[in-house]
Amino acid sequence: MKKLLTLAVSVVLLVSAMIFQHSAFADTSTPGDSTKAFYTWYIKVQSGAKYPLLDKGIYSYVMKATADKLRDDYRHNRLPGDSDYFTKVQDYDDKDWLSNIATQPTLMLGDVAVVPVTFGSTDKVSVVVFLRKQGDAWKVVKVDDTLDYK
Repeated sequence: MKKLLTLAVSVVLLVSAMIFQHSAFADTSTPGDSTKAFYTWYIKVQSGAKYPLLDKGIYSYVMKATADKLRDDYRHNRLPGDSDYFTKVQDYDDKDWLSNIATQPTLMLGDVAVVPVTFGSTDKVSVVVFLRKQGDAWKVVKVDDTLDYK
């Protein structure tokens, strides 16, 4: 009986520690970390010849309403601009970009985090990513380029 009680207490302590560690880790996630994780995932999926917008994994990084609207626009050939919505380019060197994703300090505007991101080591491309916190995760709500208005 004593061994069973010791085992039960040990299991409860182990589970409690795991829950605490998970919640502490989730709370320390920053918009910059989430942005970098999103683009790492996005570039890897796209380099595998799959369109990340149509992958269910996108919901881990992008607000459902944003992803659903972009998916609908894609299906009806109405995506904004003449380049990829999330990268703002048509082509890029996926190996260079995976190795060179640089996020700049986050600017908070109310509950919206604005994260400037630069990709590449030579021909650099920058975008501005807008995120909102959903539960413990920062999720992309919008991406814009840094080009002049034309």
